[in-house]
Amino acid sequence: MNIWGLIKVGGFTMIILLAASVLSVAIILERIIFYRLKSRLKRKDFMLKIRQEIKKGSLNSAVKICKDSPAPFAQVVYAGLSFFDCSEKEISNNMERQVIIETTILERFTAVIGTIGSVAVYIGLFGTVLGIIRAFHDISASGSGGISVVISGISEALACTAAGLCVAVPAVVAYNYFMKKIDDFIKDMELAASETMDLVSAIKK
Repeated sequence: MNIWGLIKVGGFTMIILLAASVLSVAIILERIIFYRLKSRLKRKDFMLKIRQEIKKGSLNSAVKICKDSPAPFAQVVYAGLSFFDCSEKEISNNMERQVIIETTILERFTAVIGTIGSVAVYIGLFGTVLGIIRAFHDISASGSGGISVVISGISEALACTAAGLCVAVPAVVAYNYFMKKIDDFIKDMELAASETMDLVSAIKK
């Protein structure tokens, strides 16, 4: 059975699942590309450059390196260095705020993937139940039909459940993967913030 045939069998529930599938795939691809761009730079290598520039007294060069990097932890370090003339408490608070901002950016659209992964199966089951009800109603209305007719109707109705699973499984896998990536980004940001505070404290002493 082709896609058009499945849509005819599943009705509006299949259209909803198809739309959810397209949306899910689009977000998954966008997030994968986004996270790959954000994770090109390694935190250890980046912090080594920052440490070298600060030890040379080139604070402006260190700030420029931060501004030119797309990595979330680089923006956290930039938030700290840009408040270099302020108190250590203000520097720490500014970096904490930047961690929250970067985390919000990293989490963008992930809730949609999680929702699709959770709901798609139930939408498929809903379509299956409607299909079974319709099959039995058609049999009772016609007054004829054997086990083959019942099985045929149920098998067509189960297409909605299969479609729901096909949409839900990739969405759930992608959501879990994204959560792990975000957790890794947060760890890098927190470590970078801690290292930056150590550098600032050492210079100001």
